[in-house]
Parts: sequence; structure tokens; C-alpha cells
Amino acid sequence: MSDDKENKDIPYGRQCIDDADIQAVVDALKSDYITQGPRASWFEDALKEVSGAQYAIFVSSGTAALHLTILGLGLNEEHFGVVPAITFAATANCLRYVGADVRFCDTDSVSGIASAKHFETAILGNERPHLSLKALLPVSMSGRVGELEAIRKLADSYDAFVIEDAAHSIGATYTNSQSVSFSSGSCSHSDAAIYSFHPVKHVCAGEGGAILTNDVTLAKRVRALRSHGIEPVFKEGSRDRWKYAQSELGFNYRATEMQAALGVSQLKKLDGFLESRRNLARRYSDAFNCEVFHGILSNYHPDDGCSWHLYVVRFRDSNLREQAYDYLHSHGIKVQVHYIPVYHHPYYDKVDPGLFPGAEEFYGTCLSLPLYPSLSVEEQDRVIDALRLFCQSI
Repeated sequence: MSDDKENKDIPYGRQCIDDADIQAVVDALKSDYITQGPRASWFEDALKEVSGAQYAIFVSSGTAALHLTILGLGLNEEHFGVVPAITFAATANCLRYVGADVRFCDTDSVSGIASAKHFETAILGNERPHLSLKALLPVSMSGRVGELEAIRKLADSYDAFVIEDAAHSIGATYTNSQSVSFSSGSCSHSDAAIYSFHPVKHVCAGEGGAILTNDVTLAKRVRALRSHGIEPVFKEGSRDRWKYAQSELGFNYRATEMQAALGVSQLKKLDGFLESRRNLARRYSDAFNCEVFHGILSNYHPDDGCSWHLYVVRFRDSNLREQAYDYLHSHGIKVQVHYIPVYHHPYYDKVDPGLFPGAEEFYGTCLSLPLYPSLSVEEQDRVIDALRLFCQSI
């Protein structure tokens, strides 16, 4: 049995499903509704409590959440939005879905996070003055929230929206200039935020996402757009209580009751998940504070509010990172790179990488190590020992 354990692949992330989660999904399957039932609302209520936002709309994916938010805020082909270069493609794609243009901004070379200054530089470098700035999309990277307060002030000076991509940071906190703490997704410094419930995220719903906002008008519109743009239109006391109407072109971005049931069950364990991630991250950091790793590997220490979606280490140069990637994979440790700068994708390939030195340095040297609540001490030791052997071989 020990040999099987030693040979088993260790992914960089994975879902943590227990019997309570399975029973919750079974109960949903046995209920009267397997879609458009009460569980989606239960999940939304739980998300409001976790985030502190006034409204939560559960949808089929994090990408759907981004799309509906951009659409709900009225962006179109007359506008552009600014997106950090280091993120998953969906953060930028949501602007293109509505015909808006994408401007990328650089990021910090150590954390991969875009500051308010990075956003401002991208705004001032606008080469298409006929388009107006409409949205800034700060991204929480690896579980750490960026400078939301400063980004909010910058957006206000341009009469633009702030949409927090919090796919990595449910349960994370950040502080403002007065040292007051806020939850990621609370929308205290943004017009809207989105969560993701993909299996490698903190909370798994199979697939799924949510829009958080404190804007009642946006919440109402996004809720309608989630279901074909259709809303009930009957009036109290009228005979045609069955009437509904499509007021605009929407989408079928609803999530099922099974997804909601799994999400509700998972969310009950969020505090435990966060504690496990933080303990594992601390254990990595302690292990890497050793001479054999110095000069080859560095790890970033976010503030205490980080929710540790990823544990990212950085190598001295891109060649070492590539060697480490191959070495670890050959030993069954499935590390990953987060992220390829979005402008590297062929769809966005007319962008000059030289404009983004921070993003290029981060991308060229970063590697995400296995990190998830069910990662055992023995498995983590395998990762640490493999990295130690790699560093000793250099």
C-alpha cells in the first residue's frame, strides 16, 4: 500500500468531497426540483453571509458570472476595460463577449497582482481615444486581494466601474488605508465581484459561479439575464398570473439544484478549508527557509488575509522553472503555471510583451505547487523532498 501511495500522482489542486457533500447531492436528486428549485436561493443566502454583499446571484460558471456582470453594467463596443495581464483568459474574454475592447495592464513581478498604478499606466496609454473607459477588473491572485480601495478611487476619477475577479479569494480579507478589514467579494470598493466554484477552487460545486453586488438594479438585471432575460409580469389580482415576458436578450446561465446543494454543503466547511490551506502554506514556507533553496527558489509571503488558493514559488530564471516543471512531473508531482499572460494567446497576440516587464518576469519564473485541504503531510513532504533534490542537482 505504501508503494501505491508513493507512486500516486499529486495534482496541483483538487476538490475535497466527503459523505455529507454526496448526501446533499443525493437529496437534491430525490427532491421535487433538480433545477430552478429552492437550493439555489439557499446557496445565494449563504454566499451573502460569507461575503457581506447584499445580493448574490448563482450562475453556471465563473465565466458566466463575468459575462453577466459586464452585460448588466451596460458595456458595449463603445467601451474598453482594463484587465491584469496575469489572469485566466475569462477575465478578458468577458469584455469581448459584449464587443468591448481589452486593455492589459502590467503586474507586480513578485505577486502577479496589478496595483492601482499599473491600471493607471494602462489607462493613460490608451491608443484608441474614440473608446471610453468603462471598467477596471482587478484580479485576486493566489488568494490575495489587491489594492481595491486605490483602484476604486482611480475608477471614480474616470467614472468607471470596478469588477473584482475574486475567483481565487473567497474567504480572504484585505484592509483599507484606515486599517479597516473587508471581505473579498463584499463589494465595499467595487460595483460587483465574482466567485468561481470550479473543483480546484476553495468551494466546489462541480462548476458554478456567483455575482456579488450591493446594487439592487444590477442584481435584478443580472438575475433576469441569467434566465433568457425573462421576468414574471403579472400584477396582483390579475387573471393572467402565469404571464412572463422577455425584455432583453439573455442566456441560460442557470445552475442546477445539484450544484447548489454541493455548494451549500461545501460552504459550511469553508473555515476548515481555509485553515488547512493556511497551515499547508506555512509548512511550505518553513521548509523553503533552508539554505539549499536559497538563490534558486523564492516564495512570496502574502498578508494574513490571504486565502491561499495557490502556493506559488518563483525560480531564479525561466530555464530553472522549466527544468523544475519537467523534474517534478517526472516524479508524479503535477505542478502548474499560473498564468500565461493573456496577451500571449493567439487571439490577443498583437500586444507587445515589452510593455509588461512585471508580468513577463512573473510568468517566466512562477510555478504553482500542490495545495488543497486534503493534501496529506506525507504528500506535501514528497513535494518538498523532490524540490530539495532538484535544487541540490543544480
